[in-house]
Amino acid sequence: MDMKKPAASFANVSYEEAMRRARELIPFLREQAPACEVARKLTPAVMEALHRQGLVRYLQPRAWGGMELPFVSYFDIPELLSRGDISVGWTVDNLASHHRNLAWFDPKAQEEVWGSNPDAGIASGIAYPQGKGVPADGGIVLSGEWNFSSGTDHSDWSLLACVVRDGDKILDYLFCLLHRSQYEVVDDWHTLGMRATSSKTVRCKDVFVPAYRSVSMYVAREGHSWPGLKTNRNPHYRIPISALGGHGIGACLIGNARAALETAIDLVKSRSTNYTGARMRDFQTVQLRIGAAGAKIDAAYLLMRNDCLEVQRMYEEGGAPDIETRLRYKRNAAMGVKLCVEAVDSLHEMAGANGIYDHHPLQRMFRDMRAAAGHFSFSVDAQLPPWGLVALGGEFNSPTL
Repeated sequence: MDMKKPAASFANVSYEEAMRRARELIPFLREQAPACEVARKLTPAVMEALHRQGLVRYLQPRAWGGMELPFVSYFDIPELLSRGDISVGWTVDNLASHHRNLAWFDPKAQEEVWGSNPDAGIASGIAYPQGKGVPADGGIVLSGEWNFSSGTDHSDWSLLACVVRDGDKILDYLFCLLHRSQYEVVDDWHTLGMRATSSKTVRCKDVFVPAYRSVSMYVAREGHSWPGLKTNRNPHYRIPISALGGHGIGACLIGNARAALETAIDLVKSRSTNYTGARMRDFQTVQLRIGAAGAKIDAAYLLMRNDCLEVQRMYEEGGAPDIETRLRYKRNAAMGVKLCVEAVDSLHEMAGANGIYDHHPLQRMFRDMRAAAGHFSFSVDAQLPPWGLVALGGEFNSPTL
């Protein structure tokens, strides 16, 4: 008779220990990165290492064997893992943050997922307009098609967003929990970079979602609350990811930029130019690029991590950010990533012909940076003007922010 091995508990793993585990994986992740890219998902060896160390469950409630680390770890763990491979950091950030999201759901939904497998992968489709919800007795009927569902090859569940309407009237904005048997995965993830994130499209048609398997994200509505907070009382679970969703994935771009800087420094130390024999490190322009890249990466790191610490402290003290503060967080994520993109662009340009080879890690880091920076959270055109509008005395309304 086959016996299922019980899932490990990581409830006693501290923040410091989790950071140590993530840091020690960096060399292994760098070794595995080319194979992950070819597979267009994380290799079994990488996933086994992540699960063994509990690094997909660092935001999961302790009651389910998760680490329930402070909110700043939402930034810190992906940033470290991305120094090894940004696709690992990005995938872990998504899977771990969805464990955090599930803590908002009715305990019955938590039991369905974590009761059978606390390690379960949970992907997502977060664009509300891509899903259509129709009210039904005891829940809704969901249809839609969501692209960029990161980590979907490593997930048995998905959180799919939708707008619920009665005719033209908007009733709600929901996250709906669906089992993999209820949606189709479309193998369309063929991209410039971030290939190992398996950010494929998912779709479903006329799927009934019972009320306990959905949560309202209509946070602007009077009396809004998440049912799971009755049992998951850590104030960090109250922090709205709508304002800080870019910080977890943004941390991945910072980690990737740090890896690119380290790679570029090693390249400069090891080579002279092929044509003159001059040492690259003696070129003041090379020194300038290295110095500027390092400053931009540090600035982005401090900017975004400070937001996480600020909001963490705010909720610990019983407060909540106003709309201008929430927009400032979104502004900062976009601007921080812009600095990282500038840094990596400059480093890749400095690499010259060496940077065009597939085998050179800086080439992959450059492609990954450009692909990841295409995320809507990092569009300065979209994320900076709303804060500017409010700072200038205008109004900005978002039902889900």
